[in-house]
Amino acid sequence: MKKSKNIIISGGGTGGHVFPAISIANAIKEIVPEANILFVGALGKIEMEKVPAAGYQIIGLPVAGLQRKLTTKNISFIFKLTRSLKMSKNIIKEFEPDVVVGVGGYASGPVLYQANKMKIPTLIQEQNSYAGITNKILAKRAQKICVAYEGMEQYFPEKKILLTGNPVRQDLLDKIGNKTEALKHFDLDTDKKTILVIGGSLGARTINESVIKGINKIGRSDFQLLWQTGKHYFDEAKKVTDQSEYKNIKVLDFIKRMDFAYAAADIIISRAGAGTISELSLVGKPVILVPSPNVAEDHQTKNALSLVNRKAAIMIKDDNAKERLINTALELIQNKILMNTVSKNIGGMALRDSAKIIAQEVLKLSKK
Repeated sequence: MKKSKNIIISGGGTGGHVFPAISIANAIKEIVPEANILFVGALGKIEMEKVPAAGYQIIGLPVAGLQRKLTTKNISFIFKLTRSLKMSKNIIKEFEPDVVVGVGGYASGPVLYQANKMKIPTLIQEQNSYAGITNKILAKRAQKICVAYEGMEQYFPEKKILLTGNPVRQDLLDKIGNKTEALKHFDLDTDKKTILVIGGSLGARTINESVIKGINKIGRSDFQLLWQTGKHYFDEAKKVTDQSEYKNIKVLDFIKRMDFAYAAADIIISRAGAGTISELSLVGKPVILVPSPNVAEDHQTKNALSLVNRKAAIMIKDDNAKERLINTALELIQNKILMNTVSKNIGGMALRDSAKIIAQEVLKLSKK
């Protein structure tokens, strides 16, 4: 009797890695409900909480990142990597996976490296428009590389590449409904155009500071602001808006109903993480991207430029945001022609059913 499919999904470190990984796992289970899926992540990282919450088993590795400057932390990095490689080999021997999937992040490296050495098929899911050094190395022996952007043959062997997009909350996006209902949900004026600001659950410091600096311009305008600050910045933002007494600004630390937020928005201000961009492409609203400078190899700027070069977004550099962001937003929301152009172009970049397509590729490899 043939055993059920055993699949390892490795990686994490950020929500941008973890949530696509969970989406892929869910899609695999929809196709093959009896599949056994094991996650391998990094100890102390977000995946150690989110993966079990999604109903999957996870094993944590002590792996950490290599510091780009000379520091004693790199000595411990070597020991942690050596231990993680040994643990990865033992995990693979015990679990006997048919295929191993890497979604990026610290744990992805040692697990895929050992799987490649042991002749187990591997698949890489690269979220960004710029490939990191680990994935470039691992790609040489991977069987399939699923990417979210065109032009990735500059980093990977072209014959291995499949353009799939990033697995995002497509079920959420399918529920985006009536704009009037969405505006009423947030107690916003149904006759005003709306600027949506999102910075993730923790928030984005520069974006929040830029909004605070431009609060009077927004408050005195004919538009309204739906502002997700993140939990770290909510108190300061609420204090500023309460003092201003402007009625056209709605401040929330976290938005649970993102389907309503997207439906309410006329333009959106956001960071430029890979998953966020994929989600915004499906939403199809005009966007202003403020890439975070605090990410590896400045990949958010490269993600944003991939849209800017197609006239599918407007980009404001982080160090220019306080001076330019709110002025740019107010100019954009009054420019119907530019709004329509950006909306059409970003919507044209949307790739649907990404998780299902990747899951099918994983299952194809498991048969080899």
